[in-house]
Amino acid sequence: MDGNENSLAGIWKDWRLHAIVLGIVIVTELIGTFKIPVGPGVILLLPMLYALVIGLGLFFSPVVKEKQSKNAEPIIVLGVSLLLAKIGVIIGPSLPEVIAAGPALLLQELGNLGTILIALPVAIWLGMKREAVGMTHSIGREPNVGLIMDKFGINSPEGRGVMAMYIFGTVFGAVFLGLISGLLATLTPLSPLSFAMASGVGSGSMMAAASGSLIAAFPELESQIVAFSGASNLLSLSTGLWVSIFIGLPLTEKIYARMTRNREGY
Repeated sequence: MDGNENSLAGIWKDWRLHAIVLGIVIVTELIGTFKIPVGPGVILLLPMLYALVIGLGLFFSPVVKEKQSKNAEPIIVLGVSLLLAKIGVIIGPSLPEVIAAGPALLLQELGNLGTILIALPVAIWLGMKREAVGMTHSIGREPNVGLIMDKFGINSPEGRGVMAMYIFGTVFGAVFLGLISGLLATLTPLSPLSFAMASGVGSGSMMAAASGSLIAAFPELESQIVAFSGASNLLSLSTGLWVSIFIGLPLTEKIYARMTRNREGY
């Protein structure tokens, strides 16, 4: 048995990890879904959101040790793989509807440029410097981290900025999208499918949280929501890096240079 097989066997034999996960699942399912009315809209609190918060809290407690933390990483990949398989099965029958959305779905990646037009000026006004370029040129998932590291280096201000957003998105991204998607979908007159497309930001956990809230609010559209969010996420993963290379990062650099040209040293 080689090292990889030993490591895999160790993961499956880590009963402490499995017991913690099972306990979190049972507790969160018993709590169930809560709906908090906000005007004409509603904030949906789903079991997945409770699980993220409880898991994060346990990570900083003696209950979860370093061994469980390391063993959990490859299991997350397995869980996301099952999610993607389910999405693939659902996309098939819904393919005509996805194709009919054509231009909107293809152009949805341009929506991620909103981080530049909105977040970059705010970051500069708050006094941030070159870190703002790494933080706001995209939503800051794995491909964009690689882009910034390749262009500027890991120890650069831009590198620190993109890593800060990557970590923040990993910890809080799913919670934020899970809350905001359900609220906006019930608060605005926009189609729930538009929010399903917007949930595909290149992160499986964020997409799952957002689409879960949408399904809870519009259960009759479950198959369409899963299909649109899955197709959108796939497009973000496949085209998002190119949009960042040719549009996002150059645009961020230009706006940053223009907004800081009168500052000393820029």
